[in-house]
Amino acid sequence: MEYLGAFFSIAGSLGLFLYGMKVMSDGIQQAAGQRMQKVLSFMTGNRFSAVFTGFGVTALIQSSSATTVMVVSFVNAGLLTLKQAIGVIMGANIGTTVTAWIVSLVGFSLKIGTLALPAVGIGFTLSMIKWKHRDLGTAILGFGILFMGLDLLTKSMPAIRPETLEFINSFSGRGLSSVLLGTMIGMILTLIIHSSSASTAIFLTMAYQGFIGYEFSAAMILGANIGTTIDAALASIGARPAAQQAALVHVLFNVLGTVWAVFFIYPLLSLVDMISPGAPVGAGLTSHLAMFHTVFNLINTILFCPFISPLAVLVRRLIKEKPGAPGGRYHLAYTSGTFRNTPELNILRAEKEIQDMAGIVSSMYEQISGILTTLKENPDKEKAVRELTAELQGKENYADQMREELTLFLMECTRQQLNPRSERRISRLLRIIADLENMTDDCYGVSLLLERSIRKNQIFKGKAMKALAPYTVLVGEFLNFVQARLGRVLSPEEAEEAALTEERINRARNKLRKYGRKRIEAGENVKTELLFIDFVRRLEHLGDYCYSISAALTHLED
Repeated sequence: MEYLGAFFSIAGSLGLFLYGMKVMSDGIQQAAGQRMQKVLSFMTGNRFSAVFTGFGVTALIQSSSATTVMVVSFVNAGLLTLKQAIGVIMGANIGTTVTAWIVSLVGFSLKIGTLALPAVGIGFTLSMIKWKHRDLGTAILGFGILFMGLDLLTKSMPAIRPETLEFINSFSGRGLSSVLLGTMIGMILTLIIHSSSASTAIFLTMAYQGFIGYEFSAAMILGANIGTTIDAALASIGARPAAQQAALVHVLFNVLGTVWAVFFIYPLLSLVDMISPGAPVGAGLTSHLAMFHTVFNLINTILFCPFISPLAVLVRRLIKEKPGAPGGRYHLAYTSGTFRNTPELNILRAEKEIQDMAGIVSSMYEQISGILTTLKENPDKEKAVRELTAELQGKENYADQMREELTLFLMECTRQQLNPRSERRISRLLRIIADLENMTDDCYGVSLLLERSIRKNQIFKGKAMKALAPYTVLVGEFLNFVQARLGRVLSPEEAEEAALTEERINRARNKLRKYGRKRIEAGENVKTELLFIDFVRRLEHLGDYCYSISAALTHLED
C-alpha cells in the first residue's frame, strides 16, 4: 500500500507539472502568437537564422515537440522549405535545454514553494482581469503550477525507499552497457509521456534525490533526445512527402547525435565538469546535467549544420516525392497534437492554404481571359471551350474540398485556447474562404456560359468583345490586388484603392448593361445579348467578392 501511495503521488506530481507546462505554453503563445507567426513567415534560407529561430521559438513555448510538430505542419503547407525546416529542428534541440536550466537553477537552488504559490496567485488574478495582458497572467499561472508540480515531485521521491530502486544503481558504473541501458530507459519514458522536458525534469529530480548517478542520468537525457521525435513522426502520418521528410530529418538528427554521444559520453562529461563550477553533487549535479544537455545539443548542431544540404538530399532519396495528379482530392493533413501544442500558430498554416486557394481562382480567371482573346481565331471553338469547362470544373471541385477542409481546420482551432484577436481573425478567414470558393463557382459559371454560347451559335460579336476587354482586365487587376495582400492588413490607402476599384467595376458593369440593351433595341439577337449581360453580371460578382475580401483584410487584426 505504501508503494501504491508513492506511485500515485509521483503520478499526480508529474501530471501537475505537465499541466503547468501546457498552461504556460498556451499563455505565452496567446501573448506572442502573432509575433511568432511573423518570425516564421520571414524565415530565410540562411541556416543560421533558421537555427536561431528554432532555438527562440522553443525557448519561448518550452516544448521542442511543439516546435517540431509545427515545423512538420508548415513544411506540409509549403510555409517552410526542407532546408529551412532542418535548421529550425536543430535550433529546437538547443532551445529545449532551457527547461533543464529553469528546473535546475530555480527548482533545486531555491525554495520552490515560496516562488510557486505567489506565481499562481498573481497569474490567476492577472488572467481574470479584463485587460490586454491577460495572456501574460495565464503564462505566469502555468509557471507557478509547473513548479508546484516539481516541488511535489521532489517531495514524493523520498517516499520511495532507496533500496526499492537499488536495482537501477546496480547497473551504474558498468561502462558502455550501463550507458546504453540508461539511454534506452530515457527513450522509453519520453515515448510514453510525449515530453522530453518533463522526462528531463524527472531525471534531474531522481539525480538530485540520489536515486541515479551522474553517468546514468546523463545517458537517460540522451535517450530522451530520441524519444522526443515521436510527436513529429506522428504529425507526419498521412502528410505530404515533404512533411515526412522533415520528420525523418528530426529522427535522423536526434538518433545519430545520440549514437555518437553515447560512445563519447565520458569525454563529454569531463568537458562539462571543466565548464561547470562545483562538484556534481546535490543541486550541483542538476546544474552539471543541465550543462551536459546544452553542451551535447550545441556540439551536435555544430557538427551537423554544415551538412544540411546533404541531409536534405538523403531524406529526399529515402522518401521520394510522389507525382501529384492534377485535380486529385484535397486533404489538409494534421493531428490533434498539432492543435494542443501550437493553437495560435496553426492560423498561419491556414493562411498559407488560403493563398493557394486564391491562386486557383487566379488561374481559373486567367484561363477565361485567355480564351476570350483567342476564341475568335480558334478554328475549333467548341472543343476549346469544352476543354476549358472540364478543366475549370475540376478546379472548382477542388476548391469546394479546400473550403470544407479549411473550415473544419479553423473550427478545430477555435476549440483550443485562443486570444480574442485570433478568434476574430479566424472569423474573417472563414469569410475569405467562402468568398474565394464562390469566386471559383462564378468562374466555372462563366465557362458554362461560353460553352452554351458556342453550342447555340450565340457568339459575341467583335464590337461586344472589344467593349468587354477593359472590363475583364479591370476585374483581373482587382483579383491580383487582393491575392497579393492576403495574410496582412490593408493600409488605409489600400482600402481606399479597393473601394475605388469596386466603384469602377460597378460603373463599367452599368455601362455594358446599357450597351447590351441598346443592341437589343437595335435588333440584335436577343438571346445573345441576354447572354452577354449575364456574362457581365458574373464577372461583376468576382469584383464584389474581391471587395468583400478587401474589407475582411482591412479589419484582419482588429
